[in-house]
Amino acid sequence: MQAEIFAPRVGAVILAGGRGARMGGVDKGLQMFRGQPLFVHAIKRLHAQTLGTPVLIAINANRHLEQYSQYGMPVCPDTVEGYAGPLAGFLAALDHCAQQGEKPDYLLTVPCDSPLFPLDLLERLARALTDAGGDIAMASAPEAQDDGSVRIRTQPVFCLMRTGLRDNLRDFIATGGRKIDAWTGQQRQVIVAFNEPHDDPRAFFNTNTPSELQELEQE
Repeated sequence: MQAEIFAPRVGAVILAGGRGARMGGVDKGLQMFRGQPLFVHAIKRLHAQTLGTPVLIAINANRHLEQYSQYGMPVCPDTVEGYAGPLAGFLAALDHCAQQGEKPDYLLTVPCDSPLFPLDLLERLARALTDAGGDIAMASAPEAQDDGSVRIRTQPVFCLMRTGLRDNLRDFIATGGRKIDAWTGQQRQVIVAFNEPHDDPRAFFNTNTPSELQELEQE
């Protein structure tokens, strides 16, 4: 078992660097939800984490950098060309962590488009990672299927990882790797189920389209 993880050892990144293709090409993190941009909801939920606020919160964005920076958070564009996906955002944040005077030992990743993610996300991922002595903890949650059944599905953009994986990830991307699961599966990984009775079934709902965003707004 490794040492207990505390918020002052953790950096966090809000992933807002995608093309937003299914949202009509708009910058997804800047879309409004309950009167505020989606990424602002992510900032607030990171500040409200039950384990404590991460020592560093950064935003991975590739457009409208000035708008994101107005909220006082460092903005980290991809260092990999061509909108290489969430892993490029992971790497940009890991690079930023490495540049800090006191480097965080862990990085928490959350997307900009799931504005109701759990307030105990960091606490539960940290506990599982500590207990397993692993490299990465990834969330999973129930998801309804077309046939009415429910299965537990991994949520790859919700991870807590050791920042020491930076060079490993850089090599993976350099060889053409783009899928989060393919990379995390190569590490000592633990999957953390958010399927307790008190867990919000909407916690990991990601708003990929305008209609999905409107649906969540109206609930």
